Amino acid sequence: MNRRYYGFSVLVFLVVSTFFLSGCAVNFYKQSPRSKKKIEALQTKVNELEALRRQEQDRFEEVKRMLESKLRDQISNDQVSLMDVEGGIAIVLSDNVLFDSGKAQLKEDAFPVLNKVADIITSKVPDKNIGVAGHTDNVPITHSSWKSNWELSTARATNVLHYLLEKGVLSERLSATGYGENRPVASNSTSAGRARNRRVEIVILPEYSQERSEGADFTGIK
Repeated sequence: MNRRYYGFSVLVFLVVSTFFLSGCAVNFYKQSPRSKKKIEALQTKVNELEALRRQEQDRFEEVKRMLESKLRDQISNDQVSLMDVEGGIAIVLSDNVLFDSGKAQLKEDAFPVLNKVADIITSKVPDKNIGVAGHTDNVPITHSSWKSNWELSTARATNVLHYLLEKGVLSERLSATGYGENRPVASNSTSAGRARNRRVEIVILPEYSQERSEGADFTGIK
């Protein structure tokens, strides 16, 4: 769990619990000066963290506008889409932008798109964690060196991670996961649905989001 979010949750719990244990909020003024001082200090900390959360969301809105501008052509061609996920931003790239069918090596056509993403990350949110997730459709691999879609999706996510690393994204901020066919966003019963499911997501993760919870899927896409 995000440590600052955990601390934020604990502080809120302490403030609310103190109010209820005392009978009701109005009893705040009947408590000892020492108790009131502690509660005021907790409330101040909660307010500070909430202010940081709002600042982070304002920053993410700016980043999203920049991504929309830089990736306008790819977005209009349905090759890239942007999504709000658990207070963060997911940059969803169709597999045909990045890879040849059944391959994990990045195509040259992928470089300009990933360069724009890396430039915005390094200039605007270098302090945020970045998750890279690989996804496939449910068509079994038959004529390939990959054991399954899981290995293919993991290799694709890892190769995107390494490219971002080469472009200046900090290694300690990066993580990669392959989900194979297990996180579809569309039905695999149609070619259009399978095409949507074959994707890589680059997710800029929040630090102060109220929505984050322990064990949540970092991609935020079911």
